[in-house]
Amino acid sequence: MSEDEGVVRPARTEELAGLPALELAADAQLVAYLGGASLPPLPESAQAVASLAEAAAVLVAGSPPVGFARIDVIDGNAHLEQLSVLPSATRRGIGTALVRGCCDWAARNGFKAVTLMTFAHVPFNAPFYARLGFQALDDAQLSVPLAAIRRHEVDLGLDALGPRVAMRRML
Repeated sequence: MSEDEGVVRPARTEELAGLPALELAADAQLVAYLGGASLPPLPESAQAVASLAEAAAVLVAGSPPVGFARIDVIDGNAHLEQLSVLPSATRRGIGTALVRGCCDWAARNGFKAVTLMTFAHVPFNAPFYARLGFQALDDAQLSVPLAAIRRHEVDLGLDALGPRVAMRRML
């Protein structure tokens, strides 16, 4: 690991353009784990960059970034919308550093919790987040906005790839 790979910091505006390609590379690892199943297509790069610019925060690790986390605000909580690490940089603590960075950002900004949606049985998804203090939420615990995100995931076909779960870490 290079010296700055584990350092989490806010993304610079000029770095946003490279993050959709990083996400696509990270998604290839998930697709391989899921046996080649296809994920819903990502937005076009320009649209993805514009969307990242609208996020509450985008944190990166490395320079150039080898991982990033997109944070939105959903139902009064920080919501980890996307966590991506280049396959060549996995298993080095970068994802853990990014999740901790998200939680630190959320706490500094007065949020009481961080939520996310992920695959329940993929080892580098829900089990990974559980090791970092996130707990699965059942459907009765979902707020209206989180339930809407789950419905959107179903509409995108994500549940056909494997069970999905909402998770929350209280801060």
